Amino acid sequence: MEDGKVMSKLNVLYEDNHIIVVEKPINVLSQGDATGDKDLLTMVKEYVKVKYNKPGNVYIGLVHRLDRPVGGVMVFARSSKAAARLNKEIQEHKMKKKYMAVVHGNIMDKGTFKDKLEKQENGNTILSWDGKDAELSFEKLAYDEKSNTSLVSIDLKTGRHHQIRVQFASRGYSLCGDQRYGRVDHTQLALFAYQLQFTHPTTKELMTFEVKPPCEGHWKNFSV
Repeated sequence: MEDGKVMSKLNVLYEDNHIIVVEKPINVLSQGDATGDKDLLTMVKEYVKVKYNKPGNVYIGLVHRLDRPVGGVMVFARSSKAAARLNKEIQEHKMKKKYMAVVHGNIMDKGTFKDKLEKQENGNTILSWDGKDAELSFEKLAYDEKSNTSLVSIDLKTGRHHQIRVQFASRGYSLCGDQRYGRVDHTQLALFAYQLQFTHPTTKELMTFEVKPPCEGHWKNFSV
């Protein structure tokens, strides 16, 4: 890949010697898999290598992920010490993640979902008494009568596999474009990680980053 393409493809929200915060594009992998498709971790490594003219392998620590169809804010560590401290913050549920989603139906104004979720071998997640605790709270921001869809802001308390998608779908409010747990309509999944808040691993400063969902697909019915 040409140097200019690496720099232009990545929307960097913040960077220093310890961390780099970027916007993950929709339908880009967080980390490489068997498909061999381009992934964000590789893109960040290439960006740092090119910008700072670093020889050899560049260390970038992946501390959290977003599903492939989900775009939004992600933080990467630029040192092993920063990675360890960010991982600890995640384990202690101190890193705050907020999402926006467009769901089918006119959902209640606000609420909290608490379930036990279990990931199956086929990659699906189900509600199960043997599963792990999953909790989120949400607030309805708007309702579009024509499409019968609601725009919601979601405060994720735990980070289970496909948690948001399963918890809303199980209550009859599946996410628009969710081909796995909702209606098969071959549209883009309307889920976006719009805000990330964490404590800087070195300076201890509380940092908050926000990006807006794209103005296309199911998002077009709302002024986000």
